[in-house]
Amino acid sequence: MFSGLVLMRKYFAEFIGTYALVFFGTGAIIINEISKGDITHLGIAFTFGLIVSTMIYIFGNVSGAHINPVVSIGFYLAGCFAIKDVIPYINVQVLGACMASATLLLLFSGYEGTLGATLPAASEIQSFILEIILTYFLMIVILFVSQNKDTVQYTAVAVGAIVAVEALVGGPISGASMNPARSIGPALLSGNIQHLWIYIFAPLIGAALAAFSWKAMKKNTEAD
Repeated sequence: MFSGLVLMRKYFAEFIGTYALVFFGTGAIIINEISKGDITHLGIAFTFGLIVSTMIYIFGNVSGAHINPVVSIGFYLAGCFAIKDVIPYINVQVLGACMASATLLLLFSGYEGTLGATLPAASEIQSFILEIILTYFLMIVILFVSQNKDTVQYTAVAVGAIVAVEALVGGPISGASMNPARSIGPALLSGNIQHLWIYIFAPLIGAALAAFSWKAMKKNTEAD
């Protein structure tokens, strides 16, 4: 019974964390569109970075604050997360994202935009490659900082910072998703699903490459 309660706390933390990420992050995009640029692109990027940092501070000791399906998968591939928890984590993360988008859809019922959906600005292949690169560096930062006892206390700051930087640089091109749940919620609720495959498969590839890179570098460091 106790173990079941612990699991429920973890799953609820992932649900709330992902809900907050999508609600505040894509909410900033929506409000920026409605207000004709009051928040600005810089403000949107910092909103994503700050909400990620905040959720890690709050839920890091509860669930690890993955709030991203490919982070859960990346941790598993790196040998830092149990396979039995991967699917439940992904389920609650996607559910949290969809609930956040549904909330925004209700709040802004007259809004005719995309609910902050991630869409390629130019070619699909450009955004696909960019999302692989962005997710690779996101996952590398997460692994190197969170899995080192000397730096683990800086995880929230480091991860929030890389999210903000990548959103600032990649946002105008690919939307800088790096997170399938963040893309699935707005896409499903707004009906913009034609490019969704980019934001599912590219982050998965990027996170997998980062996990294998981290394992290789970790082994070399241990050998030295």
